[in-house]
Formats: sequence, C-alpha cells, structure tokens
Amino acid sequence: MKRELTQEDRKLAAAGYEHLEEQKAKKGQTKAEIDNVDIQEHHLSFEELKQAHNASFDTKDPAQSPGLTSEDAKARLARDGQNILTPPKKKSALRKYFDCLNTMFNILLIIAGILEYVLLGIDFKANFQNTYLGGILIAVAFLNAFIEFYQLQKSEAILASFLAMIPPSCRVVRDGTITSIAAADLVKGDVVLIRVGDKTPADLMIFAATDLKVDNSSLTGESEPQERLPLPEGSKARPVEAENLVFNSTLVVNGEGWGVVVRTGDHTLIGQIAALTGGEQSTQSPLAVEIGHFVMMISIIAIFFAVIFFVVGITTAYKGKAAATVTFAVSILVAFVPEGLPSVVTLLLSIAAKRMAKQNVLVKSLQGVETLGSLTLLATDKTGTLTRNQMTVTNLWSGGKMYSAFQSNNDEEDTATFSIEASGMREMVDIAALNSRVKFDKTDVPFDQRAILGDATETGLTRFAGRYLPQYDEHQKKFRKVFEVPFNSSNKWALVILEKPHADGFLTSYIKGAPERVLAKCSTHLKDGVCEAITDDFRTEYDDAYNYMASRGHRVIACAQALLPGEKYPADHTFSRSGGNYPETDYCFVGLVSLEDPPKHGVREAIGTLRLAGIKVMMVTGDHPKTAEAIARKINLILGDSDTKESLSAKTGRPIEEIYEDEVNAVVIHGDSIDGLQAWQWDQIFSKQEIVFARTSPQHKLEIVKRAQALGHIVGVTGDGVNDSPALKKADLGISMNMSASDVSKEAANMILLDDNFASTVKGVAEGRQIFVNLKRSIQYTISHSTPEVIPQLLYVVVPIPLPLPAILILVIDLGFELFVALSFAWDKPETVDGLMRMSPRKPVNDRSILSRKRRALRRSRTLAQDSESQEHFHPSRLSTIASKIKSPFTRHFWEDALEPSDDETLVDSKLLSYAYLEAGMIEMLGALVAYFVVFYKKGFSPKDLRRAQTIGGYFVKGSPDFINSRGQTIDASGQIEAFAQAQSIVYLSIFITQCFNVFAVKAKFSFPFGKSIVGNVYNFFGILAGACLGIFIIYTPPLHVVFGGSYHLSPLYWLIPCAFGVLLLIWASIRVLLLRKSIEQSRVKDIKGLMMCEC
Repeated sequence: MKRELTQEDRKLAAAGYEHLEEQKAKKGQTKAEIDNVDIQEHHLSFEELKQAHNASFDTKDPAQSPGLTSEDAKARLARDGQNILTPPKKKSALRKYFDCLNTMFNILLIIAGILEYVLLGIDFKANFQNTYLGGILIAVAFLNAFIEFYQLQKSEAILASFLAMIPPSCRVVRDGTITSIAAADLVKGDVVLIRVGDKTPADLMIFAATDLKVDNSSLTGESEPQERLPLPEGSKARPVEAENLVFNSTLVVNGEGWGVVVRTGDHTLIGQIAALTGGEQSTQSPLAVEIGHFVMMISIIAIFFAVIFFVVGITTAYKGKAAATVTFAVSILVAFVPEGLPSVVTLLLSIAAKRMAKQNVLVKSLQGVETLGSLTLLATDKTGTLTRNQMTVTNLWSGGKMYSAFQSNNDEEDTATFSIEASGMREMVDIAALNSRVKFDKTDVPFDQRAILGDATETGLTRFAGRYLPQYDEHQKKFRKVFEVPFNSSNKWALVILEKPHADGFLTSYIKGAPERVLAKCSTHLKDGVCEAITDDFRTEYDDAYNYMASRGHRVIACAQALLPGEKYPADHTFSRSGGNYPETDYCFVGLVSLEDPPKHGVREAIGTLRLAGIKVMMVTGDHPKTAEAIARKINLILGDSDTKESLSAKTGRPIEEIYEDEVNAVVIHGDSIDGLQAWQWDQIFSKQEIVFARTSPQHKLEIVKRAQALGHIVGVTGDGVNDSPALKKADLGISMNMSASDVSKEAANMILLDDNFASTVKGVAEGRQIFVNLKRSIQYTISHSTPEVIPQLLYVVVPIPLPLPAILILVIDLGFELFVALSFAWDKPETVDGLMRMSPRKPVNDRSILSRKRRALRRSRTLAQDSESQEHFHPSRLSTIASKIKSPFTRHFWEDALEPSDDETLVDSKLLSYAYLEAGMIEMLGALVAYFVVFYKKGFSPKDLRRAQTIGGYFVKGSPDFINSRGQTIDASGQIEAFAQAQSIVYLSIFITQCFNVFAVKAKFSFPFGKSIVGNVYNFFGILAGACLGIFIIYTPPLHVVFGGSYHLSPLYWLIPCAFGVLLLIWASIRVLLLRKSIEQSRVKDIKGLMMCEC
C-alpha cells in the first residue's frame, strides 16, 4: 500500500484513532487489592498439599489419579458449601423501579400533578377538578415506570432461565474416573482437568501441565497469557505471580493442566477482591441515546411553551388569576409531553424480542433488538459460523504427488487415489493418529461408532486415520507419548515426541500445523522413503500443491517428522519447554493434507441478502489467506469477478506494487501485517467492499472492531470460539452461536443464535429494521396530536375563545385511544416485500461521513493542550469540559457541524417533526377547530360571539347570565353549558377521528396509504376500536361528565367533519409519497452484479 501522503493527510487519517492508542498505553495496570489477598497454598510442596487437603493425585500419570470418593466429596460439600461466588450486590426491585421512574417525562408529570394539589390546598372549591387531574398525572408517571420496570424484570428472568440451562461444568476425578460435574459442586481436594477454552472453576494448584497458559487480564490487567507449571517444592512468589496457581474465572488459552482445588467460592482470589465482582458499566445502545435526546428535546419545548403560556395567560385571559393560569400552563405541558410514549417504546421492543426468540434469536437486552437493524458492518468468524465445523480429509500431497482421499469430480486428472502404501502416506496417517489430543466417549465400541471429542480439524484427521488403522487403540498405546507441545493460536503448530524406535534411535518427533510455520522448521523433505534437501524446485512444487488445495477453500495442514538420533536423545531424555529443550529445527517435511469444511446451508444467500441491505460483511479468521479467500468466493463475500491485488497481479503479470488501490475492490489482509498498519492504510482497507482478514489472533480481531467503530461503523461480530470473545464484547452487537459456542463467547455476546444458523442473522436484521420503522411510526403518530391540542389553547388565550380542550381530555387522548393504537404498530409488517432489506443502513458509513468525523476529531485534538517534548495530549478537566459545552453554541464550528448535511436517519428527524407538527398536525388542528366552530354556530354562537363572550367573561358556567348573540337570540346558562360541552366533545372526537386516518397516513413511505401492506395490520383496527369505545364511553356517559365534561346530545353527524379532514390527510400522505419517492429511491442499495442468490 505505497502512497505519498502530505503531513496534513497523515494527521487527518490518524484523527479519530487517538483514543485507541491511549487505550494501548494504559494496559498492564494491576489492582492494588490483589496484594492483600489471603492465599498461602502455593507455598506448599506436593506432599504438604496432599496432607493439607487429604488429596490423592498422581504427578506422573495424572489421568490415573484416584481423586476423592463420592462420599468424601459429599461430606466436604456439606461442610464448606457450594463453589459459588456471592453475587455482587444488585439493585433492589424498589431501586430499579425508581430508576425507571427517574426520567424526564415522568418527573415533569409528577411536578405538574403536585402543582395541581398545591392549588387544591390553596383554594379547594375553585380548584376541585384538579383532584382528578393531579391524581391522573402522578398515576401516569408511576404507571409508565411500572410498565418499563415489569418488562425489564421479565427480560432479565428470561435471560437468567436461559443461562440456567447451561450451568458451568468441569472435568473432575471422582472414584478414580474422569467425570463432568457442575462447577458449583467442586470441593477442596478435588482433582480437576482444565483445557484450552475452559474457564477455571476454582483456585487450583497445578501438579501436572502441558504448555498451560492462562489469561489473567481480568484480574491483573496483564495482556499476555501467563504460563503455569507444576512446582514440586512450591512457590515463594506472591499469589498472583505464583506459577503453580490458576485462579477461579480465569480463561485457559493454551495447553492443558491437572490441579488440586485449594480454594472455592468466596475464599478464592476473585472472591476476595470485591471490586472485581461488580462487572463493567454497560454502554447505552444507539436507540437509547436517540430516545434520550428526543425526550430531552420535547421536555425543553414543553417547559418553554408552558412558561410562555403562563406569562401570556396571566397577563391576558386570566388577568392575575394565578391558580387558573397554572392549570392552563399544565394543560400546555400535558399537550406537548407524549405521556404514553415510554411505555409504548418498552412494549414495542418487548414484543419484537419475543418475536425474535420464536425465530431462534435470543436478545439479552431490549435495546439490542434495534441495534441489529442498525448494523453497518458485520465481522464474522469462519469456522463454525459460516462453515459447518465438520472437517473431512480431501487431498494429500507428498513426494511431489497429489492424492485424493475420496472420489471427487473436482480433482485434476493426474490426481491419484489415496493408498496407504504410497510414498509418505503411512507417515501422514501416523502423524494424524499419534499427534492428536482427541478423546473418545467410548472405547469399547467399533471406531466408526465412537463420538470424537476434540476440535474439528483433529476430529477430521482422526476419522481419516481410523479408516486405515484397524487396531487404532493398540496403535496409540504401542507408541507412548514422551513430550508434547499442544497447538495454540500463537505457534500455530502442535508437536509430539513418541517412544517409536527407528534405525538411529528410540524416539520420533511429529509436528503438524500451519504450512508456512512447519516448512520453516524443515531442512529436508520426504520422497520415496528418503529425506532429500529442500530445493527451489521443491518449494515451487510445494507452492503449486498448496495453492491447489487452498484455492478450493480447504484448510491445509502440513506434516513433518524427525527421527531423533539415539546419541543425542536417549530413551530416558528429559524434554522441557523452558529454554527450548526439545527439537525445533531440522525436520523432514512429509507432506500436506487438506480438509474441507463446507459452508453451512443458506450462508451464501444470507450474506448476499445482507450485502443488498447495505451491510458490509467481512470475514475475520485464523485460516490461511488462500483458504479464507476461496471460502469467501463461495459464499458471496468476494464475488467471482472481484479482484484482489494478488489475483490481479497474477492475471496481468504486473507487480503488486504497481497496482493502484482503485483498480481493486477486494482485499485479503494477513494477520502478520495488522500490527504495522498505519491509520491511512486502515482507511483504505475499510473503503473496500469485500474484506477478508486471515491468520488473525484474538487481539487482531479486537483491533479490527475498534478501528471500524472509530470510523463510525455500528459493528456486529459473530463467532463461537474463545478467541472471538474479546471482539464479541467490544462490538456494538456481539452475536454468538449456541450449540457450538463456548460458554465464554455466549457470556460476552449480546445476542445468541439458538439454532447456530447464521441465516438467522438476516431475520434479526429485518426484524431490527422493522422495529425501528414501527417505533418511528408510533412516535410520528403519537406527537401528531400536539398541534391540535396546543393551537386551540393558544387561541383561547390570544383571541380569546372558550377553552376548546381541557387538560383532563388531553390526558385521555394521550393515555386513552393513543396508547392502544400506538402499541398496535408493533405488529406492522414491511411496506414492501424487500423494501427494508434493500435500503441502506439508517446511519450509513461513506466517504463523506468518514471525512466529516475525521475533521471533527482533528479539530478536537488541536484544541487539547500538548506536551512539548512527548507530544502527548492532556485531557481537559471536567470544569473545562462543561465550560466548553456552554460556549460551543456561540461558535462557528458548532453550527457548521449541526447544519452539515448527513445521510443519517435518526429516530426523530426533521422530516418526522415536519410531518407531525406542520403537516398532519395542522390538518388535524383545522379539522378540530372547524368542527368546534360549526357546533357552536349550530348552538347560536358565531366566532364573533364567542370572542365577545370570552372577552367579557363569566359565561359558559353554572349561574352565568343570559347571552344575546349577534342574531338577537338569547341563550341562557344551560344552553351555554350544553353548547360548550358539545364543542369540547367534538374537538376531542375530531382529534380521535383524524388520528384514525393518521394511523395509515404515517405508514405511507414507499406506497400510497391504501394498499394491503398498509391496512393489513388487524391490530391497528383493534386499537382504533378500543379507542372508539373509550371515546364514546367518555363523551356519551352522563356520570363521567363531572370529571371529563362531554354531552350525550352531540349528534354523530358532526363526526363527518373530522372524517373529511381525515380523507384530506390521506390525500396529503399520497402527495408526500410522490414528493419523497426520488430521495427514497436514491437510498436503495443498487443491485450487486455477480451475487449468487439461489441454491444451485
């Protein structure tokens, strides 16, 4: 990636990544509490350990350790209690409820309700109606909090029940046999076996180990895995530095070990460090942030207008009547605040989460439902996620010849059928069988009927070897293991030394692993039973064979052997890992073996669908680049006509250095180059449409996620292995498999695919996008009634006219029919079959958004103080940060950023506000006012009469004087009250009726508001029916008129007026579809040439 960059270009490219460098610098810090723990067992020798815990173990052959008896273990469990940590102090249910209550909307409602009761205390008779209004306002706040609290408790209970289905287990020796038990049942003195991928179940003292390494980062902050080994005489170091101790909850990242349980439960190291048991603070999801901004914005608007109307009211209509003016201001506040919205949002997300669970997608938090729909980039592991994790040996290459392990139409004509007698084949079968760590569930049944316990690669090799070794068990027992180095993600090879005699000695060493790593250890290669020197011709043949295997998407393993000379390595030679006291070089290269792990059914179509939805899908795998690229081409991740620099170089014959970045749109990055990538190179990589990272470590995966997030991507990570867990935890949405995944990855993930089907991700994305649309429709619908509620209040003060809508009826609108209908949007289906899954993500990441983000980051970094020598930035104090936030609205950059054009679609944007307040809101307001004036006119009051009566005052109440209208008619007090009651009733019903039409108008985005997809949600009609029943019940039931007003004399003919305006609203919605169609079409993802979207 050679390119000449100016200094300004480099600074701009690096902008936005600075926090990642700071995080790297902070690693390695330890916690002071660790020094104060009370752990002494690591000082004991093996004999002292046996006596102290009455333990029974065999250091030479750990698998033959007697362990504890079942009766002894039962007695110890009764004495010491279960091996569980006292859970960190959680918030009580009451505290959680008050947290739900402590939101801006609820606080406003409670304050408004308290104000009404204060007025009641000042003048009970004049403010008697405030009894109901204040009580309802406070009750609504507490009800909102209860609904949110209930759903939170429910989701936590569902998650807890799922985790209870997979309790932590461990391998322990009881009664002389290895068995698997719940980790909670471990007792001191138990003999435990731990292997790579396990979470240590208790504090153990190691008495036997093979290349054992543990990740202590959760305890000490050490980023590098720590080696653990047996120390027969004990250790003099601090507990956390003792090489013979492994601690509860730490992760085994390499090798295996045998240990004796020395501490359980709260007596373990982690149990003694209270600070570590509290967990990390969770970050808010994008949806939660947007809802928070919306609530704050609406609350500020509501408070602002309430204060303004209070000032205007007390100086005009109420002329110093403070109590009445406060009630009026409260009604304005109530009109602006969508009281039922928090409950609706919580219930909508809860319904969506239940629907996703039925599709085998378990969401740990409700906000995660929508996050999946917001993804812009999905980084996925290969093995077990995209592929079936069922390895089958396909080809073998040795001595310059290629062999096929089974009949295949894909092999070339000169590929021979496998024969055990062919050159190098017997050696490769031996390496597959003897350099293996697999276990069998049973050994007393035929080989082909056994379940093999081990990773997929070793399982495939073992199955292959078992076909050609009739006496498999005897063959393994015949050649005893003397020493081994298990495979790990750093070395990428596994080594074993066996008591296998040969002409020059007694021991034979076998090694298998990543081809490039194994070949580097070899000086000769096997051909026709003879080791010959490695030459350039051999390397050419090796490259051709490797490319042949890897280009077909197969995993390639290299095998080598060393016949150890007896003079240097006698039969009783002691090997050890320390100091490299085992043969690491001068091996004889035996051959290559390829294994096929076919893609899962539906993966290709799933990735194609995600790409058509504008989501960038990239593979992050530990496999070789050639293998990863070949698999990527099979599953739509890299298209057939897409070139990488390497493939274009091979096609054209041009050197890779001469190929420009804009000539290719696919890139395959080797893990070895990740650590050295500069900021501008990361930008180039993420600018490609098709990305594969190969030969990556867990640290690389984490770095990739962080870099993508720094560019503004909302990142999802799918995986199932221990090595995926750091990236799963860091991602905006970690997605773990279920059946094939480790407990660690499931714990780190936010979402679990219960059926292990990657295609379920597509269902989740579609559901997440739909729930965002439904939430937006619900909000758009809910706040549309603010204008017809507020403008009449304004006319009441300014014109003035009799109050069109009292605060109590506004509450009935917000919490009555609005709540029913707003909730029914949860069951809305997509407007078109593929509409949502052909639209760009709502916050797309493109060149413009990245450039904007980097410019802002660069501007921020330039405002920070900088050390003149180290050039490090000093972060400002909290006081300085607050001061800068206060000053920012008065700066040019603030408004440049605020007004900068963006492709982002937020939950509440300018289009939604325009529609709700200025378009649909104005139509509904006109409908309500026209109906209001028509009803009054029919009762003898013209608009001028209303203004005159309200200006004079004293009318429309009991005992009011007779009113003579402009036509000379006299209207007594009862006639005035009846006219006023009917006018307020029709305003209430007008808002309800036009909102019924608005239910369908808010859905019209791609198509007109008349199609099946628009009116196909039967729950909308149930909501409308429920709202209609409530409205008619309130207006036409005399006993309720004391609280709500209303009149059963109101003629249904008046309903036709708001119906006409409802039709007008649908016409406007149709016009709006035509006006916005072009911009919506532009946001659709264009067809991608070359996608394979059908099963062929």
